[in-house]
Amino acid sequence: MKWLNDYRMRLVLVGFVAAVVLGSGSTKADFTFGEITNLGPPVNTEYQDSGASFPADGLSLFFDSDRPDRLDWDLFMVTRETPDTDWGNPVNLGPNVNKPGASEWDASISADALELYFTRGNRVSSNVDRNLYVTTRETTDGEWGAAVGLGATVNSSADDGGACISVDGLSLYFMSRRSGGQGKKDIWVTTRPTINTDWGVPTNLGSTVNSSSSDFAPTITADGLTLIFSSKRPGMHESWCNLWVTTRRTTSNPWREPFNLGPFINTNDGVDFADISPDGSTLFVSCYKLQRSGSYGRYDIWQAPIIPIVDLNGDGIVDATDMCIMIDYWGTDEPLCDIGPMPWGDGVVDVEDLIVLAEHLFEEYPSAEPVE
Repeated sequence: MKWLNDYRMRLVLVGFVAAVVLGSGSTKADFTFGEITNLGPPVNTEYQDSGASFPADGLSLFFDSDRPDRLDWDLFMVTRETPDTDWGNPVNLGPNVNKPGASEWDASISADALELYFTRGNRVSSNVDRNLYVTTRETTDGEWGAAVGLGATVNSSADDGGACISVDGLSLYFMSRRSGGQGKKDIWVTTRPTINTDWGVPTNLGSTVNSSSSDFAPTITADGLTLIFSSKRPGMHESWCNLWVTTRRTTSNPWREPFNLGPFINTNDGVDFADISPDGSTLFVSCYKLQRSGSYGRYDIWQAPIIPIVDLNGDGIVDATDMCIMIDYWGTDEPLCDIGPMPWGDGVVDVEDLIVLAEHLFEEYPSAEPVE
């Protein structure tokens, strides 16, 4: 009888907390991946197309391509009316951004779609001739201004590129071959106090994130708690590089040990340049010579739906048992129950995780193995 009373008390607690928090906005769960599919035309072509980046509204997509309608390797943009409609025809960003005789790639668009960071240089060569640039515009339908380099504080005499701007516009993550790193390529971050001030001296992310191999192409999630990046470190799934993930509890906490996104995403032919859709529902990756049916060119952009893992005991339904499991681990760092916020939790089982679970209560749910 005591067990039954405890069970009921926990259900009362769960119901009360759920009622309080469900009205406070949605959050995203820990996840596995659904079927990976090609983004298709008009974005992908028989040529090389890679490096998807989205602003907060998800209505435009910036990427790079070596298709014929270009000055060299150029940056392009496609738009759509709503998140549920098809993409329009790609538009070359023009000579203010795409300089004749140079290559531009690794687009990273700001949340408000008014700042675009990218790499300019020789895409094919690995020599020290690549730097970070930015172009701005006054409105989302305005013309892009002339691109400018980020200056000697950010750009070095070594190879710098692959930047990703944070949602608040105050942190810029990028790859560099400069001295002071852990390996051949390292991930660095530069910050600024406001969007109207200059970028500060870059800081290396350290030996937990960076390895003695090459680490590059960082992507920071909207909450600033998850970093996805490419790496050639040991533990890859039979390819020239894999996507890895590191997380932190808050933006002031240190990064945790990275883990591999697994063989479903990381194929034998190499996967890099990841991005997550603004709503956290889809993972976008660039795949080199991916040997899957549906490929269009040598380099394509692919997408995989992100499926939340909320059936905590794996019995095929999300119910009170799963909620009680979560309550049993309340306040701990139990990975099974740390399913929110997006995309890999925050290191503590709390109301953020309960929100995710409650949103799927009483749904039938196929068991799924987590990515990690």
